[in-house]
Amino acid sequence: MTPETVYARVDSPLGEMLLVGRVAEDGGARLASLSLPGQKGAVAVGDGWRHAPGLFAAVAGQLDEYFAGRRDRFDLVYAESGTEFQRRVWSALDGIPYGSTVSYGDIARLVGASGAGVRAVGTAIGRNPLLVVRPCHRVIGADGSLRGYAAGLERKERLLGLEGARG
Repeated sequence: MTPETVYARVDSPLGEMLLVGRVAEDGGARLASLSLPGQKGAVAVGDGWRHAPGLFAAVAGQLDEYFAGRRDRFDLVYAESGTEFQRRVWSALDGIPYGSTVSYGDIARLVGASGAGVRAVGTAIGRNPLLVVRPCHRVIGADGSLRGYAAGLERKERLLGLEGARG
C-alpha cells in the first residue's frame, strides 16, 4: 500500500514554501519535498493529496527558527527517495556545516566521483527535493562563485547571507 501524500504551505522570507510528505505507520509525516515558488522542477499539489498543516508543525517551527537565526541544523525525518548515488550525494550535503561552503568538486571527492563525476554530482544536487533543509545552497563553484540553485541564485545568496557564509 502506498503511503498517503499530505501537504502544507508555509510562509518564509523566500516566499511561500510547499511542504509535501508521506504519512508513516505512526501517523506522522515524513518530509518528501520542500519547494519554493518559481523553482525549477517544483512540485505541484497532486490530485488526492490531503492538506494537513498539523502534520508539518515541527517542520514549520524549525524553518521559522532557522530563518530567525536560532537554528543551524534541522532534525527532521525524511521520506526516502532518489537513486543510491543521489542519496550518497544528499547525505554529503547534510554534512556541510552551517555557515560554510564547499565546491561541487569537494562533494564529488567525498562520494568517490571526482573528475568527470563532478557533473553527475551537480545533477544529483540539482535534484535535491528538500531545498533549505538539505543544504544544497552551501555548494558553490570551485572559484567561489555562486552556481546553480533550483530556486534561483538570488535565494541561494540570501540563504548563504543568513548563515554568514557570504559577506
